[in-house]
Amino acid sequence: MRADARRNYERIVAVARELFADKGTEVPLDEVVKRAEVGAGTLYRHFPNRDALLEAVYRGEIEALAEYGRKISAEAAPAEVVPLWLTEQVRFLNRKKGLVVALKASLDRDCEVFSWAHVILHDVADGVLAAAGDHVRPEVTKLDLLRLGHGLCVATERATPEEAERLLDILVSGLRPA
Repeated sequence: MRADARRNYERIVAVARELFADKGTEVPLDEVVKRAEVGAGTLYRHFPNRDALLEAVYRGEIEALAEYGRKISAEAAPAEVVPLWLTEQVRFLNRKKGLVVALKASLDRDCEVFSWAHVILHDVADGVLAAAGDHVRPEVTKLDLLRLGHGLCVATERATPEEAERLLDILVSGLRPA
């Protein structure tokens, strides 16, 4: 992709991410075009339909979450890796709920983007568990870690920040070895 086309692509995705977060995934694409300061043709050249734009935003968000997981796995103290990961995973899920619902409504669950996200997040969860070492019970699997993050997201959907923090502490305490 040429440099100017790459910049346009990135600007469109950044604007769409912001608008989807603020106004929902049904925001008119004309508003994306206007805010990104590109022509409609430029938008549709990169994203032939709304689903393609939703998918690009979702991929970017998954990549950011995965990068965060890799970073804390490499840099954080072993005892902090799982709490940091679960906290960010719950934040991500709460912020992206509308985006994921919109994608799941328009795409097959077995589509490439969901398969890709599955692989990426399972790899990161593996790295998180490896970095946590003996600060996590040995029977905890990567799938457990991902499911616990989803469960915590549901449990804290209407909770205050203090309640959410307390539930995270309880969860993390339960993950520590006896």
